[in-house]
Amino acid sequence: MLRTHDKSLSQKLIFRNAIGRYVHATVMILVEHSLRMRIMIVTDAWFPQTNGVVNTLAQTAASLVRFGHEVMIAAPREFRTLPCPSYPEIRVVVRPMAALARKLQLFRPQAVHIATEGPLGFAARRYCLRHGWRFTTSYHTQFPQYLKSRWPIPLWLTYAALRRFHAAAQRCMVSTQSVESELHKRGFTNLVRWQRGVDTELFWPRGKEFLQLPRPIAAYVGRLAVEKNVDAFLQMPWRGSKIVIGDGPERARLEARYPEPVYTGFRYGEDLAAHLAAADVLVFPSLTDTFGLVNLEAMACGVPVAAFPITGPIDVVEDGVTGALDPDLGKAAERALRLDPRACRARALQSSWTACTREFEANLITCRPGPPPRGAAERSVIERAA
Repeated sequence: MLRTHDKSLSQKLIFRNAIGRYVHATVMILVEHSLRMRIMIVTDAWFPQTNGVVNTLAQTAASLVRFGHEVMIAAPREFRTLPCPSYPEIRVVVRPMAALARKLQLFRPQAVHIATEGPLGFAARRYCLRHGWRFTTSYHTQFPQYLKSRWPIPLWLTYAALRRFHAAAQRCMVSTQSVESELHKRGFTNLVRWQRGVDTELFWPRGKEFLQLPRPIAAYVGRLAVEKNVDAFLQMPWRGSKIVIGDGPERARLEARYPEPVYTGFRYGEDLAAHLAAADVLVFPSLTDTFGLVNLEAMACGVPVAAFPITGPIDVVEDGVTGALDPDLGKAAERALRLDPRACRARALQSSWTACTREFEANLITCRPGPPPRGAAERSVIERAA
């Protein structure tokens, strides 16, 4: 039995431990609250567009909200727009400066991230420089190669314009080591890494019987646009079936020239995941992507990837483990069929949107100190992906 002195000492230790835990919890709450920010993300790519950039930004914004941040998306649908030449599905913002300035003044962001090099991105950059605000940018697409695939614009000229655009930022975020190395060679000096994630609860291995087609089934998922090099997939020799999941300005031409594959149009959510999981191999023919988010989605479904050994795939696909990289797409696809789906799934499980967003969060720069909005009329509305 404890003596009175021992009981008193024990009670004091319990009390001290309880106080210590309370103080620690209180400090952690205060620290977490102090780290919450109002974050403005400016992007020329947003819904209803369907692509990896939009998906990445939407997932990142949703994760930032879960972390306790207040997020506002400045996107084309809030401004006057015109259809993009040669790609009318994409709306291009016209004269956004005044409306964007009002948004920035009302929201009073503590961090500004400019995600794209379009009219909205240029307007946000101009506003920040004019007012002495610091900001970050990101490099999502091999834009020089994209332009050259449509018009005879020299690569060096486009790279010079992009280098000037991103040089004004405190940090330019890139997705992979190969993109970082390529841009360093082109004179970019403020690069930091921002990895990509995948929703492994939506994309997971499931029954192949969803697609009743002769096997093996090779799938393409993405926009049907000239820069995606879909012809390379459709021309690829293949002993089974091909399925094209996506849509875009090239669809009519592709269907007319290659009538044998199954064209499904865009698929979303569970429907997309079911289509992807039912394939035997994902073929990624693009030569202009910096990452290729669909590669991770395929791996999460236990589907190996066949791609060219270039920037983007070489950082995502482990040759001989989660896919096959080869200048001959047909050979790559045949080799990918022999790989273990479990290795693909294991690789995808390493890439969560939480980890991706934490990296983005750490890269942000406080643009300027400022008090929170003073009244309900001034509060921003957190935009969620519709």
